[in-house]
Amino acid sequence: MTRRPVPAQRPVPPALRAALDDDRLARAAWSRLAEPGDGAAARLVAEVGAPLALEAVVTGRGPERWQTRLHETDPAGDVAAVRAAGGRLLVPGDAEWPTTLADLDVDTTGERPLGAPFCLWVRGPADLADATRRSAALVGSRAATAYGQHVAAELAVGLSDRGFAVVSGGAFGIDAAAHRSALAVEGVSVAVLACGVDRSYPAGNAALLARLARTGALVSEVPPGATPTRWRFLERNRLIAALTRGTVVVEAAWRSGALSTADRAERLLRPVGAVPGPVTSAASAGCHRLLRERGAVCVTSADEVAELLGDLGREPVRAPRVRARPFDGLERDELRVAECLPRRGGGGLEQLARDSGLDVPGVQAILGRLELSGHAVRVEDGWRRGAATEVVA
Repeated sequence: MTRRPVPAQRPVPPALRAALDDDRLARAAWSRLAEPGDGAAARLVAEVGAPLALEAVVTGRGPERWQTRLHETDPAGDVAAVRAAGGRLLVPGDAEWPTTLADLDVDTTGERPLGAPFCLWVRGPADLADATRRSAALVGSRAATAYGQHVAAELAVGLSDRGFAVVSGGAFGIDAAAHRSALAVEGVSVAVLACGVDRSYPAGNAALLARLARTGALVSEVPPGATPTRWRFLERNRLIAALTRGTVVVEAAWRSGALSTADRAERLLRPVGAVPGPVTSAASAGCHRLLRERGAVCVTSADEVAELLGDLGREPVRAPRVRARPFDGLERDELRVAECLPRRGGGGLEQLARDSGLDVPGVQAILGRLELSGHAVRVEDGWRRGAATEVVA
């Protein structure tokens, strides 16, 4: 039996030598070698550690897809680049590392785990662990309507006032409206990007992203200089879902990418809320789909989002203030008698009994209660309506 030849060990690229003995640098290297959501790479790193896994790739014992970028991988250079941009590298075990990301490595639905990132590249003063401990993901369509942007702004302001960090994807439409509104009331906002944190994408949001980098945080699992791709946008959504206590889809079309964030949140057993829109609006068809088919919770205000995502029993929805109506609180027979009372003059017991369809003794007992509540007043020739029935509806 002929044995397959063992491949000769390759020379270690100089830029990777230090990473073979340094977990931080090895994880930084993996963020460039493997694409986000690469389950095989995540499992290998989890089983043997980032440096040993990197050594296996360097010596030719790994899939070719991990080896194609070896000679352009410079983890120390990437760390220097993010520092030059005012950022930092986070790895598991750091005090600022969000522990909820570990949920990405858990099989909760019988499907392949979504896979936690090897590391995070961060720009901005916000402590990521503290900010995301009480946070809400507000996501939706890039081609948002005025209605969707208005609702996103209202939710972001209300949640910021309640101490939630607002997390989104930094894109046009709903994302931008949520970020801007949270910043407008000096709340904490975090943008999770599909490109390097040193890049401004989309370019039209450059000023917004720069402000987030000054007051909140920009986060990515791909290294500095990395370009956004459709695949990276989809995988970025799993981080938004994992970093937050739950996801609210504000406005989304039938096949909107925002629905993938809701899907990831469901797989992570996080609450999902959806804002209803006009039934004639295609821009809200995805939200209605979540409500009809996926069991999402209907939310229409920051109070309702806070109740959905906040601590159980500690953030009930505040009851709206409504003007009282004349016969509020009356029981069935009391209502029948009260409605029969004349506005002027007086009605006798027998007349009231005929009009209400009750017997005289019953009407007499009810009138006593209505008098106490201010709904009936005794006059010379019988009974008439009292002041409590004059409340304007």
